[in-house]
Amino acid sequence: MNFVFYGLIALSILFSALQGAPEADGQVQAGQLVVVAPAGVAPGTEVEVDGPSGSLRLTVEKVDAGKASLPSELPDGTVRVHFPAQHPIAAVGKASLDAAKSSVELAISLIGAMTLFLGLMKVVEAAGGMDFVARALRPVMVRLFPEVPPDHPAMGAMIMNLAANVLGLGNAATPFGIKAMQELERLNPHPGTATNAMVLFLAINTSGVAVLPTGVMVVRASLKSLDPAAIFVPTLLATFTATVAAVVMARLFQPLFPAPPATRMVENSPPAAPGSWLDWLPTLALFGGLATLVTVVFQLRDKASIWILPLLILGMLTVGAARRIKVYEVFIQGAKDGFESATRIIPFLVAILVAVAMFRASGAMDLVTGSLAGVCAWVGMPPEVLPMAMLRSLSGSGAYAFSTELMKTHGPDSLVGTIAGTMQGSSETTFYVLSVYFGSAGISKGRHAVVVGVLSDVIAMLGAVWFVRWVVFS
Repeated sequence: MNFVFYGLIALSILFSALQGAPEADGQVQAGQLVVVAPAGVAPGTEVEVDGPSGSLRLTVEKVDAGKASLPSELPDGTVRVHFPAQHPIAAVGKASLDAAKSSVELAISLIGAMTLFLGLMKVVEAAGGMDFVARALRPVMVRLFPEVPPDHPAMGAMIMNLAANVLGLGNAATPFGIKAMQELERLNPHPGTATNAMVLFLAINTSGVAVLPTGVMVVRASLKSLDPAAIFVPTLLATFTATVAAVVMARLFQPLFPAPPATRMVENSPPAAPGSWLDWLPTLALFGGLATLVTVVFQLRDKASIWILPLLILGMLTVGAARRIKVYEVFIQGAKDGFESATRIIPFLVAILVAVAMFRASGAMDLVTGSLAGVCAWVGMPPEVLPMAMLRSLSGSGAYAFSTELMKTHGPDSLVGTIAGTMQGSSETTFYVLSVYFGSAGISKGRHAVVVGVLSDVIAMLGAVWFVRWVVFS
């Protein structure tokens, strides 16, 4: 992220400096100079005019229909007019201050919604929601990871990690993920090199595997979206597609990246017990409920999606009440975390939004998106979203800020804003997850983990584009 932050700012200044101040030919006639004015020119703006006897400084008297008029004693004819106040570097400097101010204003506007949802998530967690998801995932996990003993601590930590991710509890997911990776290293016959189980576990993590994109819905609501939950179904479909693809690719690429010979003996995994069909009830309930919800929302579109947020709030509180949780006290406890989280993101928002605003004001953003417009059109992606897609794998906070900026600039309910929100909710920060999880276990050779993670990100990004167009804008 250091490179991204510094690079955007440095390129903005360099690109704007190379352009120079705008200039145009003006016509002098009867003591009046008229010239086509660039954007931002207003009465009182100073300009430089190359006259027969040298450069003159004159002041714009009026601007009408895109043309600036100013009195001039120069002889009739054509002169060259320079607009130093409209130099791109001035726009870059102004954009940095405007973006810093709007970043703080945006963070403040998020406090209420983040406080609400983190309070609700705390109620679900206290009511055993994570335990239910863990039970639902267990029959699937023991078959995805046959090399991990079903009762080994690694299996339990992986299940809890994915359960937390499914519910959008990122803060809880990371400790479980680190614990899972450390326990998997105990089963590693070649220490320091990722096992197949490690790569598969990270592939599932980096593909997003999120069911409740509450963070993005919070942003959309704060930006006055008419339907903040419109991203729910496309996000669910995109993350599911990316997760399935990640699992398949992790298996397919194993022979291409063989592990080194074993250097130590480890515990062998006994075959998973068949178990009772009752063990699959939570799994069927979870996936069946999601499938039903997707079907209903897709069939009824906005008639159903507008009910998601109210029913989600009621359902989360009802789960707590049914489990005899003191919903008010628990909600307040979680809401405090929401307030702290909203204020904690201010530095991240300021950093990335200032860098992006400077990059856009310099004109470099238009150059990048314009040069790749053909590729974007071929896959159906608006060019404005391309930087967000590229940033998502590198920085979670950066992508969050960038997606927020896109939703604010283009509108949360626009095609660009909806795709940006869906991208943010349907994938994970691949390189962050790889560095933290592998680093915690001392893994220096990741084998095919990076390849699978990046490809699953690409699939998630493309899925976000296609599913938004299909579900929301078709």
